[in-house]
This record gives sequence, structure tokens and C-alpha cells, in this order.
Amino acid sequence: QLQASGGGLVQPGGSLKLSCTASGFDLENFLIGWFRQVPGKEREFVAAVRWSAGNTYYADSVKGRFTISRDSAKNTIYLQMNSLKPEDTAVYYCAAGQVIVTTIRWPSAYHKWGRGTQVTVSS
Repeated sequence: QLQASGGGLVQPGGSLKLSCTASGFDLENFLIGWFRQVPGKEREFVAAVRWSAGNTYYADSVKGRFTISRDSAKNTIYLQMNSLKPEDTAVYYCAAGQVIVTTIRWPSAYHKWGRGTQVTVSS
């Protein structure tokens, strides 16, 4: 399973670091992604990392502001979010799947999902 944490309320321009801890399965052949969703909209790809090789992928909207990383010893994936904007407000989810590069932005490509964590960017 996947357990996400680290959400909260932050002012515009601030930072938050989300964590996603995996348990019960071997991450070696998985790609781990972060998605976000606001009410009434589709779940949106944010970033992903291939566990074995460390390749990272980002949505254009967060490139240069967000950084995805992994800690093998802790089976944990992080999403460092800097220069946050009000439009980053959403519920953030982590997900895992044996995903190929061409489908990393598709929520349907991932078959393991954690519960979301709310991120609110507001003054």
C-alpha cells in the first residue's frame, strides 16, 4: 500500500514537502507518480520517478518548482514543492504502477493508489 502525508496550508511562495511511503510490495519494477485533483476536475499528473533507475518526469506546470526524489532505505518518495501558487491547491495522491514512459500522465496506468493529502496555498 501507499501512504501519503505532508500536506497543509501554506502561503503563496512558500514550500511543502510531501512523502509517500510504500509497503507490502517491491518497488524495483515500479514507477511512482504524484497526481493532484481539485473538485470537479480530472486527476492531473504532477511528477513521477522510476524507482530502479531514478529517472524523473514532471508536468510543465511544476517544472522548476517541484522536485521528486526517493529514499531506498525508507521505501519513500518525496515531492518537494517550492514557490507554491494558489493554483497548486489540490488533493495530492501518490500512485505506483509498472508504467511505460508514454503513459506516465494517465491515472489509469497506475494500479496502486494512496489516500490523498490536502495542499492549500492561500494567504
